[in-house]
Amino acid sequence: MSKLSVWDILKSPVVTEKSVILKEDSTEENTDRVQGQVLTFRVDRKAAKPDIKKAIEEIFNVKVAAVRTVQYDGKIKKRGKFEGRRPAWKKAYVTLKKGEPMVDYAEAI
Repeated sequence: MSKLSVWDILKSPVVTEKSVILKEDSTEENTDRVQGQVLTFRVDRKAAKPDIKKAIEEIFNVKVAAVRTVQYDGKIKKRGKFEGRRPAWKKAYVTLKKGEPMVDYAEAI
């Protein structure tokens, strides 16, 4: 476990077309393949899966079933003759246990 606080672990929710579709599809009752609601967050690069699980459970007061993470390398950007790199980041897909209430990002933060 890292020494980061729960508020340092979660940077921001990821609100993209893919993440909204995942969240909406997981709330439908007729899907057998989805275990629970799927939330997507941008997290600290040093945070491990147990740290992310603990942070979500403490902040939103829900039970987490699974955590999947993806590391992204920073993109190279050019402006004229100058070249730089955006910072690398980490994204976490958090699956809540079935039957947990719907989570709204703005309510808990």
